[in-house]
Amino acid sequence: MNTERALFNMVEQQIRTWHVLDLQVLGHLAGLDRQLFVPPAFASLAYSDTEIPLAHGEHMLAPRVDARLLQDLKLQAHERVLEIGTGSGYLTALLALSCAHVVSLECHAELVTTAQHNLALAGVHNAEVRLSSGVPSGLSDGGFDAMVLGGSVAEVPSALLNLLKPHGRILAVVGDEPMMQATRITRQGDGSGHSHILWDVVTPRLHGFAEHSAFHF
Repeated sequence: MNTERALFNMVEQQIRTWHVLDLQVLGHLAGLDRQLFVPPAFASLAYSDTEIPLAHGEHMLAPRVDARLLQDLKLQAHERVLEIGTGSGYLTALLALSCAHVVSLECHAELVTTAQHNLALAGVHNAEVRLSSGVPSGLSDGGFDAMVLGGSVAEVPSALLNLLKPHGRILAVVGDEPMMQATRITRQGDGSGHSHILWDVVTPRLHGFAEHSAFHF
């Protein structure tokens, strides 16, 4: 495989054509070798427009979905980001390239180790991966500027808003098949959340989150 050509084609043919036009985001995607984060058995699919299986029934999202999530988070260099659902660490690395620090939570110990290895191999040193399932505990309230969920949820738990600074935002894929939507939820001054639907997409479920709750944004 011509890695350089495959990476170029991924960015130009899959990602740009899916309304990802932010030059900084495109630069991060072009400069990060996705193959470093793909299980060896699926190396031939590293730059393909497809989800890639990981251990424990998890998946890497298609590159265009990671790219669109990254673009719509609109990260600033000084910001601190929480990711829930590390997987192989690919989106984690993209986030780390775009901000000051990333805390990423993964519910499978094997994937925590894998992601830590992959991030080190890619030279990413401003991201830490921790073992955690579902709504996190033990994190300081108001500690994060932004949050992204690495898989879909039926609903975004309201407790996640407490982890954000005022006007911080969550980006998540919300809903049930066949209708899911990438949604940005911004924490208001009174602690409530304002929800804005961005685009339609279907992604695998994020493990550890309930299918139903009594709270709706």
